[in-house]
Amino acid sequence: MVQQYQSPVRVYKQPFELIMAAYARRFPKCPLIPMFVDSENLSQSESKDGSVVVTERRCTIDVEAPRLLKRIAGVEYLYFIQKNTLNRRDRTLHIEVHNETFSSRVIVRECCSYTVHPENEDWTCFEQTASLDIKSFFGFESTAEKIAMKQYASSIKKGKEIIEYHLKELEEEGITRMPRWMPMVDRGLLSSGKSVPVCGTTVGLPGKDLANPTELMTSSNDDKLDADYIRRYLGDLTPLQESCLIRLRQWLQETHKGKIPKDQHVLRFLKARDFNMDKAREFLCQSLTWRKQHQVDFLLDTWERPQLLQDYYTGGWHHHDRDGRPLYVLRLGQMDTKGLVRALGEEVLLRQVLSINEEGLKRCEENTRVFGRPISCWTCLVDLEGLNMRHLWRPGVKALLRMIEVVEANYPETLGRLLILRAPRVFPVLWTLVSPLIDENTRKKFLVYAGRDYQGPGGLVDYIDREIIPDFLGGDCLCDIPEGSAVPKSLYRTAEQLENEENCLLTDSIYKSASIFKGAPYEVLIEITEASSVITWDFDVCKGDVLFNIYHSKRAPQPQKKDSLGAHGIASLGAVNAQLIDKNWVLGKDYSMVEKALTCREGESVQGSHVTRWPGFYILQWRFHSSAASAASSLARVDDVLATLQVSSHKCKIMYYTEVLGSHDFRGSMTSLESCQSGFSQLSAATTSSNRSCASSTVSRRNTSQVHTVKSVSSLLTW
Repeated sequence: MVQQYQSPVRVYKQPFELIMAAYARRFPKCPLIPMFVDSENLSQSESKDGSVVVTERRCTIDVEAPRLLKRIAGVEYLYFIQKNTLNRRDRTLHIEVHNETFSSRVIVRECCSYTVHPENEDWTCFEQTASLDIKSFFGFESTAEKIAMKQYASSIKKGKEIIEYHLKELEEEGITRMPRWMPMVDRGLLSSGKSVPVCGTTVGLPGKDLANPTELMTSSNDDKLDADYIRRYLGDLTPLQESCLIRLRQWLQETHKGKIPKDQHVLRFLKARDFNMDKAREFLCQSLTWRKQHQVDFLLDTWERPQLLQDYYTGGWHHHDRDGRPLYVLRLGQMDTKGLVRALGEEVLLRQVLSINEEGLKRCEENTRVFGRPISCWTCLVDLEGLNMRHLWRPGVKALLRMIEVVEANYPETLGRLLILRAPRVFPVLWTLVSPLIDENTRKKFLVYAGRDYQGPGGLVDYIDREIIPDFLGGDCLCDIPEGSAVPKSLYRTAEQLENEENCLLTDSIYKSASIFKGAPYEVLIEITEASSVITWDFDVCKGDVLFNIYHSKRAPQPQKKDSLGAHGIASLGAVNAQLIDKNWVLGKDYSMVEKALTCREGESVQGSHVTRWPGFYILQWRFHSSAASAASSLARVDDVLATLQVSSHKCKIMYYTEVLGSHDFRGSMTSLESCQSGFSQLSAATTSSNRSCASSTVSRRNTSQVHTVKSVSSLLTW
């Protein structure tokens, strides 16, 4: 694989001629670079007018490599050929370097240039590119590549120091300016007293601040990055990291159709992939496609937060931390997660999360200018006071996980620190469910405080100035973030609204809706391959009353054909639910009931779980229920279906969600809860026992007024 390097533009605030005088002092030896042993001139030529000088020299390099590797290679030193072309008229120096040693096994190419700054004739720019291609090296290709890149990175860092060292030498000798080269004719004019242009005049756009690298190097997409700009606005990067940033930025300018992201944004994707160019480029391109597809660049200008979100979403920006990072405060324990999901839908909540991230990027840029140092991420403070079992509601956790996936894919390296305060005993369970989707580097930034631990040494005051600690955490700073309350159930979305919702940012909704006709139940098939897995469900009865059952079969059901009416010569009048349980199956022989039938009334919300005892096929079934309903058979009859299609009162409607947790996930949740020494110790013991015995779970109801805590595995995994 060819390794490449591209330097940023390094600016010397001295004239070109003075820089050349300092550069010439590097030869024949350079004590500041021990590996540069010696050099000898092979040839030198000059143009007739003396404007162009071409020098070719042989350089001796002592690479720091293991003695064994040197003995295998059979060399003590490496030799490189350097060709310098100095154009005094144009005020440029071009340097080309290639290796002489092992030239058939290793190909090294380096190009450097010193040029006059385009905005100021008294400044000099330096750029450098290089490539390394090891085709073969006695079976030590990988080792040789690592050694070469390490040595090269070290010499790059020394480059500017060497020039500055020799400039200081010249200054001590009283040399602070060198005359510009002029043709013989101009020299005659000068001796006769006629005026000629003097150096030091400024060219370029009027009024531009030449001391400001932002003005200088970011005015257009074709500009190159300045080393001082990188250090001031992006942070201290190694030479190879700078190279990755510049090359990826250049690739985007050449190939990307659309808006080029800011340098800070490109750098985040490189950091997220440890500066692996190929991985970072793929990662970034996927995100740019997503941003363009969903017009995320315009989100802050076009999206208006619904009033319901403003009233019930308990989060907001609050000053900054000690490092100058923007601070976001989220009172998660006070938030009605189910109410927000049910009333607003995932799409609106995801847009809220994206707007927070977009606002965070904007605030980071502002704080970078205010504090005079690179600030690329923010701090999030999460207050968990009030967190309880209702926050472990599975659809809400599922929605959270999906949002985390979107954020991780499009906003890498934006979280500097996450402070989790007043974590209750149930927190380990939530963490078990959420943490697998969070990047490992991000997880390292989490700090968790239980109870009032955040008030002691090593607590909140280590990261946030005391005068801006929010009042609800015992500080003196007034924080206007809403305290939160339960979202009225009257604001929940109906099944019809859910069906008509267009999810642009998500492929689908967590909830699905289903109609249940008299004589034609609605069934969902779930295949279980591992015993002790957990089937979870959450459904709302929107219309009518239903009976809920769970069945198990060792063989896969074959759905009946939907055009069963046609077999009787009757035209189909509408969609009829496909039946999974064959009419010839015998209960207790071909399939069995694993949960006692539950009657669910209109308006109720039902949650529950079932720990599977055997692998096979499980069927969740909802049936139309009336006082005169017969439970003898669940199969559709022609007259029942006809009545269903004609009489709207013989129709129920539900909104449901279901998920299967693997047994290892289930056990992980139990272990976390059991090990936290919580007040739920009895619940932990009961659920652990339930897991060992594979006992069936019960079904819990969530009424309008209150939530009934069920001491069973169902409540733990579905709330």
